[in-house]
Amino acid sequence: MSNRSSKQEKITIGVIGGSGLYEMEGLTQVKAVKVSTPFGRPSDDYLIGTLFGRRVAFLPRHGRGHRIMPSDINYRANIFGMKKLGVERIISVSAVGSMKEEIKPGDIVIPDQFYDHTKHRRSTFFGDGIVAHVGMADPVCAELGDILVEAGAMAGAAVHRGGTYLCMEGPQFSTRAESLTYRTWNADVIGMTNATEAKLAREAELCYSTIALATDYDCWHHSEEAVTVEAVLAVMKKNIETSKTMIREAVRMLPPSRSCPCGGALRNTIMTPEKLVPAKTKRDLAPIIGKYMKKK
Repeated sequence: MSNRSSKQEKITIGVIGGSGLYEMEGLTQVKAVKVSTPFGRPSDDYLIGTLFGRRVAFLPRHGRGHRIMPSDINYRANIFGMKKLGVERIISVSAVGSMKEEIKPGDIVIPDQFYDHTKHRRSTFFGDGIVAHVGMADPVCAELGDILVEAGAMAGAAVHRGGTYLCMEGPQFSTRAESLTYRTWNADVIGMTNATEAKLAREAELCYSTIALATDYDCWHHSEEAVTVEAVLAVMKKNIETSKTMIREAVRMLPPSRSCPCGGALRNTIMTPEKLVPAKTKRDLAPIIGKYMKKK
């Protein structure tokens, strides 16, 4: 993507989810955009479209055709690409298993916490001669989350505000022993992707919130069969239309500018003196750290 093309349109809202999310009523002027990053290729091209007069970037996290496993997703490239496009807010849409009786398959959860139980992922942009420690006590944007709750109500969905999303490695679903253990941790839903995205979004100073689509009761529930791909897809098909409506309503309601603290998340967190940061690292991370480095 050239600098010239990035300046021609303002794209401040990003959506990460399934490959069909951009096929929604009212979305116009859709085009595919390739974005290069220092971390390699994102999962796929970004689909840019206009919704209620605002340009929105859509990215299928598993690639179109669902080709990439959760552990193999290039999360850094995906989030960096959004940052490079000018995105300020990311709405993540994700299928999850319910860990609570009251969160029924077909319900939607807007989590406000994550527990990262993954083991094999790079979940930071830092390294290569620069160290930063961002705060993750409140890992999602409360302003964006509130709007998603309101959008869910407008879509007629059963929406649960708040809760903990436990992020497991996958790609296998839980064993019964694991599922029962996670319930003792007071997890509300379980998935395989969103904690990693949330960490990187915070480092990139992007607002982030999740539309978690409950598809099953994992395998802990005494009256339900163990989770299967077929069962997940059946509920997901119903939920996807609801999530499209929520995205449309959220885009319509989002204020033009942010009043949350997400845009300054990196302030005072970079520990490495600028003179010690390698020139290549400084160039590579310029979209993220540039405003905290001296202009030369």
